[in-house]
Amino acid sequence: MTGTGPHNPLSSRLRALRPAAFGADPSGERWERIKRSPNFSDGVFQNPVGARTRPSGGSMIEFAKIYFRKEARARRSPVGRVPLHATPLADLAKPPASGLRLTWMGHSSVLAEIDGRRVLFDPVWGERCSPFPFAGPKRLHPVPVPLAALGPVDVVVISHDHYDHLDLPTIRALASTDTIFAVPLGVGAHLEHWGVPTDRLHELDWNESAEVSGLRLTATPARHFCGRGIRNQQHTLWASWAVAGPEHRVYHSGDTGYFPGFKDIGAEHGPFDATMIQIGAYSEYWPDIHMTPAEGMRAHLDLQGGEPSGAMLPIHWGTFNLAPHPWAEPGEGTVAAAAAEGARIALPRPGEPFEPTAESIPSELWWRAAATAPAQGWATSGDKGSSPEVAPTA
Repeated sequence: MTGTGPHNPLSSRLRALRPAAFGADPSGERWERIKRSPNFSDGVFQNPVGARTRPSGGSMIEFAKIYFRKEARARRSPVGRVPLHATPLADLAKPPASGLRLTWMGHSSVLAEIDGRRVLFDPVWGERCSPFPFAGPKRLHPVPVPLAALGPVDVVVISHDHYDHLDLPTIRALASTDTIFAVPLGVGAHLEHWGVPTDRLHELDWNESAEVSGLRLTATPARHFCGRGIRNQQHTLWASWAVAGPEHRVYHSGDTGYFPGFKDIGAEHGPFDATMIQIGAYSEYWPDIHMTPAEGMRAHLDLQGGEPSGAMLPIHWGTFNLAPHPWAEPGEGTVAAAAAEGARIALPRPGEPFEPTAESIPSELWWRAAATAPAQGWATSGDKGSSPEVAPTA
């Protein structure tokens, strides 16, 4: 891509000094396309509805006091070893009987096997979600499967360019394979900078689709923001994704606050056999850009036309410490929200493959073995067993 990029560009010398993990700014034809986007105005990408992206002023000071409080910090991490699934590679070696299988690798990374094709969502295999190897949020559990052992992937789907979703070492490793990448508009600049050939990129605006190996991938709206460098220019888009094969459909939320557009996405691209919904890293200090478990369940129902159909896989929790809430709270909250709605949720350990349309899906409250119990005790019964409040899996 050549030509003039965003206004007030960094000098070439400053660009050369910044870490490679910062990526690259959109320029040339890519920048011209961004400026033509109906979702870009006043020099930035816009959310479908207004959103506050971070604490400010007095709320920032208040947040800092809470975030760094000693007793609160202790609750944000597991106190024991996070239990991983023991035999992921052996299980993945067998094809899914139903034609659809999901394997949550932790946080928002999910391998989806759909009608004979393999889609890898938001792969983060790095040790830290940070531009620096020595600082930033560190993994709370190992990656369940080595990336090199995962086998061929037909398409890698990226939701946005934050470090916990777009990981430099992981992308560089995948760039050496034959996989195709589907990314939101502007994010391709980072991938090209890191060695992904242009002809292996599908760069999409909201409501645009690409066909890859018999799958239809559509970038759908989300309520979030972007940015990797010191300046947060909002020049790369964020998205959720709908993926449809000949027989099955899945949805990956990426990062998003709740907004009414989930109903439109469901009406246009659903209903889905499975949804992968962000339910962690929420806070009252950024209520518009991340969903609580209750909001995540509401989004799942909206995507399914208001019915508790399909299976919901909670994502964006358990792997990194990114918010003030206790480590186990997103899991507990999702169980409670599912019970209230009679919805079907999957609760796999990291690395545990499951088939969303099968009669039985994972329901063990595995995180309790590694978490500090709340002072008032767990809201549902059973220390290690499945919750009686989770909706039936038949």
